[in-house]
Amino acid sequence: MDRLDRKILRLLQENTTLAVADIAKKVGLSTTPCWRRIQKLEEEGVIKRRVAILEPSKVNASVTVFVSIRTNMHSLEWLKRFSEVIQEFPEVVEFYRMSGDVDYLLRVVVPDIAAYDTFYKKLIARIEIRDVSSTFAMEQIKYTTELPLDYMVLDKGAQASN
Repeated sequence: MDRLDRKILRLLQENTTLAVADIAKKVGLSTTPCWRRIQKLEEEGVIKRRVAILEPSKVNASVTVFVSIRTNMHSLEWLKRFSEVIQEFPEVVEFYRMSGDVDYLLRVVVPDIAAYDTFYKKLIARIEIRDVSSTFAMEQIKYTTELPLDYMVLDKGAQASN
């Protein structure tokens, strides 16, 4: 990858609906080479997919809950089963295995506390968990899906900034 790929990625992270011709113009390429670069970035898995980012309040999912989970179960079989159970809940939008005091961290989005309580009851009915601690976000200060690109390793000779 080089600085042009990084420029293309920056533009696509900001707005995936940009026309290839517009991206090409902004990065100083003609349309076909720009399109080829985008295709290559997709084929290599750098671009995983293109999605629409929805406004949570418009789809009745404006309550964000961070759920810390501790368990006494640490076998691969239990982890596989737990992962399968979590996949069944569309309310879970992020799921992490952690280091430290907490074993797993979920980010859950729901319309209200009652919906979270329903989610919680369904979860604990499906799988054994030692401890669940829920923290409700009061205000979202920053949210982005754009990854920092300044850490990208560029091909030799392509280390120019931006």
